[in-house]
Amino acid sequence: MTTAPTTRPAPRPPQQSLATQPPAQPAPPKPQAPARRQVTFGPIPPRGQSAVLYGCGGCGKTTLACNAPGPVGVLDLERSLSVLRPQLPADADIRVVSGIETWQDLRDALNSDGWDQIRTVVLDSVTRAEELCAAWVLENVPMEAGKKASRIEDYPYGKGYGHIYDTFLALLGDLDRHLRAGRNVILVCHDCVSPCPNPAGTDFLRYEPRLQAPASGKNSIRLRVREWCDSLLFLAFDLDVQKEDRAKVGKASGGGTRTLYPTELPHFVAKSRTCDTAMVVDKNDPTVWSKIIN
Repeated sequence: MTTAPTTRPAPRPPQQSLATQPPAQPAPPKPQAPARRQVTFGPIPPRGQSAVLYGCGGCGKTTLACNAPGPVGVLDLERSLSVLRPQLPADADIRVVSGIETWQDLRDALNSDGWDQIRTVVLDSVTRAEELCAAWVLENVPMEAGKKASRIEDYPYGKGYGHIYDTFLALLGDLDRHLRAGRNVILVCHDCVSPCPNPAGTDFLRYEPRLQAPASGKNSIRLRVREWCDSLLFLAFDLDVQKEDRAKVGKASGGGTRTLYPTELPHFVAKSRTCDTAMVVDKNDPTVWSKIIN
C-alpha cells in the first residue's frame, strides 16, 4: 500500500521581539499661534518746540530769533551776526557755530557733540540751507546716464526737485533729534509772493516761505516744513494803504512798527499750536517767545 506524501506548512517569518522593534514616532506638535505684541502706554515725552519765522528782508527776523530762550546756538549761514551783534542785548548768550560752508558741514554740525548747554537752535536761514542742499545734489547725484548735472533742470522729468526734497528731509531728521533732546528749534526763512489756488473762487496771491514748491505740488519743501513745525510765524511791517479815486495803485504809509502773526490771513500763511494772537514786536523784546515757546 502506497502512503500519500504529507505537506508541511510554510515556515513563518521570524517575529521581531518588542526589544528589537523601532520606537513609535511621537505625533508632530500642533502649530502655535505667534505671540501678539502688546502695546505699551507711557507718559507724553517732553520735547522742544519748533518754529519757522519768515518775512521780508530787513524786518528783524534774525534779531527776533536771537532773543529766544538762551543760550542760543546759531547756524549763521547768512553771515549776518557779525553786523547785528552790536544791536543785540549785551548780556544775550548767543553762540555761533563756526566752519559751515557746505551742506555736509551743516549736517555734521547738527550731529556733533557739544549742544548740551544750548536751549534754542537757530538756523539762519533755511532758505540758504536749501541752496546748499541743491549744490550737494548737483555734486553727488549723477543723471541716469552717469553724466554730471550742471543745474537742477538738467535732471529729466523734474527728478532734480525730487533729489533735493529727499536730501532735505535728512535735515529735518537732524533737527528732530534736537527737539527730542529738549532743545527748541527756530528756522529763519525769507519770504516770497506765491499764487494760492482757491477751489471756492478766484485764485489770489499771498506771502509764503521762500522754499522749493514746484507747480506740480510734488516734492514741496515749503509744504513739508509747514507741516513739520509747531509754529509758522509771519513777521511784517505795519502799513496803511490808501487808494485815491480812479487810482490803480494805492499809497502805503507806516511808522516802522512790526507785528508777528501766528494765525493765517488771506494774504499770508501762518499757524501756531500755542498762540492765536498777533503781537506787536518791539526791538529786542524776549517776551514774545514766552507766548509761543511754552
